[in-house]
Formats: sequence, C-alpha cells, structure tokens
Amino acid sequence: MTQRVAILGSTGSIGRQTLEVIEALGERFCVVGLAAGRNLPLLQEQVARFSPRYVSVERPEDRAAIHAPIVLAGEEGLLTLATAPDIDLVVIATAGHAAIRPTLAAIQAGKAIALANKETIVCAGELIMQAAAEHNVLIRPIDSEHSALWQCLALLRSREELDCAFLTASGGPFRTLPLDQLAYVTVEQALAHPTWKMGAKVTVDSATLMNKGLELIEAHWLFSLPFEQLDVIIHPQSVVHALVRLYDGSTIAQLATPDMRLPIQYALTYPERLPSPYGRLDWSQQYHLEFYAPDPGRFPALELAREAGKRGTTFPTVLSSADEVAVSAFLQGRLRFCDIVPLVADVLARHTPSPGPLSLEHIHEADLWARETAQHLIQTRFASSR
Repeated sequence: MTQRVAILGSTGSIGRQTLEVIEALGERFCVVGLAAGRNLPLLQEQVARFSPRYVSVERPEDRAAIHAPIVLAGEEGLLTLATAPDIDLVVIATAGHAAIRPTLAAIQAGKAIALANKETIVCAGELIMQAAAEHNVLIRPIDSEHSALWQCLALLRSREELDCAFLTASGGPFRTLPLDQLAYVTVEQALAHPTWKMGAKVTVDSATLMNKGLELIEAHWLFSLPFEQLDVIIHPQSVVHALVRLYDGSTIAQLATPDMRLPIQYALTYPERLPSPYGRLDWSQQYHLEFYAPDPGRFPALELAREAGKRGTTFPTVLSSADEVAVSAFLQGRLRFCDIVPLVADVLARHTPSPGPLSLEHIHEADLWARETAQHLIQTRFASSR
C-alpha cells in the first residue's frame, strides 16, 4: 500500500532530502502534507512538485503566498498535519522546540513517526516515550547515529548482552586545532564540516561536540539505556556510525557512506530494506578508519550534556535552549566560538527546576528562562571577551 506522508520542516536540510528519497522510491509514498517556516519560494516549489493536500506555514499572513487545497498556519497547522486522518507517517524534520507538541499529537493519533528533531527527545523524551509506549508507536530515528544504534541493538537477543553503546563523532573541523587558537575561530571555519553537509546550527554543534552530547540524551530515551552504557568515540572518517560492544568482548558496528538519505530511507521503509541509489562502501578499496577517545579539555560539552541528562527534569531543556542562543550569537558575531560552551554551563548552573512531574508547561517555562538568561549573560559577562 502507498504510505501517505506529512513532512514537518520540508524546506530544511532533512526535509529536502526526505522529499528526494520519496521521489526516488516512486509510488510507495505519497506526500499529503508539507509544513515549513519562512522559505516560501522553496515551499511553493515543493507544493507544485508534490501536490500535497495540506500545507502549513509559520505565519498566518503567509498563507496567501501558497497555493494548495488546504493552507494552515502556526502551531495549529502543525497539529492538524500531525493528526490528519489521511496521513499514515509523520516525518518530524523541524528545528527547535516547536516540534514537541505535534510529535505528541501524532503519537496520540497512532501515526508512524520518523524523527529527526533533536529537541523533541532531549527536552521531552520522558513524555514522548511514555506516550509512544501507551499508544504502541515506534519512534523511527532519522539521525544517522541513532539509526545505526537502532539497527545494531536489534541484533541483540536481550539487553543483558550489552556492555556499552558508542555513538561516533567526526570531531568537526577543529579536532586538532591548538586550543589557544579556538578563541580566533571564524564562522566560515566553523561551518566547514569535513564530512557532513548540514544546517548552520548542527554544524557548529558538531564543532563543539554539543550535538553528540544532545545525542547521548536522545539515545538514553530512545533506547532506554542508562548513561553508564552510553559513550562517544571520535571517528573522523564518518563511515562507522555506531558501535555496540557486547559482554563477551565482541563489537557490532553499522557502517555506511556519510549520506543522510540512507537513514532517512530506512526510517521511511522500515521494517523493509530497499535498494538505494545513494552509494555503497566498496570493500575492494583500502579504508583507513581511525578512532579516538574525545579530549575532555577540547570538548567539555560532552560531560556538560551527560550531567544535564542525568539530572533530568528541565536541565536538558536549558542545555538545548542556551546552546541555541549561544550558537546564534556566534553566527551573528556576538560571541566567540570558545565561549559557546562556557555560556551554556553558566546558564545551567543558575537553573532551578520547577517542582512536580515534568510537563509541557515546565519545558516551555524553562525554555523561555534559559533563552532570556543566555541573552543577558551575552550582553554582560561575555560582552567584554568579544
């Protein structure tokens, strides 16, 4: 049967590649809904190409620019796409916290979920995974490392066989840069990722390794793994995406070319594997694969994220939100690269969670507080360092 798909975040990097994969798969998938922010020209191109029934834009005043049967806007538009009865699979490819409520709504409506949004699980993993269990919904991870870990863990007869799971990281463009040079890193240098093509925010997070810290928190929730069984290894070639070490000393690894379209296709077609035009590793060629333990002095974001994840409640939200503000300030020239992680650490140190069980309201309040606090610190404590 043809799978009817909605893509939230269709004009972003993952959204565009998802549409490319769907087009290559032919009649197996039909795009029924698209949602995007303010890139209206590209969104209209996608509408003309895929003829979705539903389209949602960020601002109500932009609806007139889009020509589709049903044009929606704002959070209500995302919620409508996520729960529409004629949609089977919802791809969550939006950036930021705006994806949390639509993801919950899609789960509660019994939709299949292909998830690329980090903040949804980092900030609301407790709520998301509880809802997924209650509604018998499998979250299919799109992120390459989580997709790889998902595939490796599926080979285990039981979790008792697991010793440790490793997410790999390229180490970014500054893996070997002298530490005293990090204060002079430019935006252009930070965006020159050696192996992956991603959006600006994720690329900078890859340079600080904050993205891998956030992925540790994601893996904790997605796979019900304690932080003691999760680790990160530097692998500059980005060919091995995850490794699972078993108690008998064996290690299982998932290897593939560094192309996001591969995990996107697997998330769309699961549990099937279909032929892919996106490249294969040629094992007749010689591969040089390197692995290193991350240097805590160079990458303090890893331990910062791990501790935030262990503390739970709204600490991961504060981590994520403060990092978003810090990276934005760096991209705007308002903060040095070497101050991104110290700023996030400063905001975390000032946070006191609201009492009671975690809720969407607590997450929203912590998000606003973290952003305001980060902006204040940029203007005061960190202003003199620029």
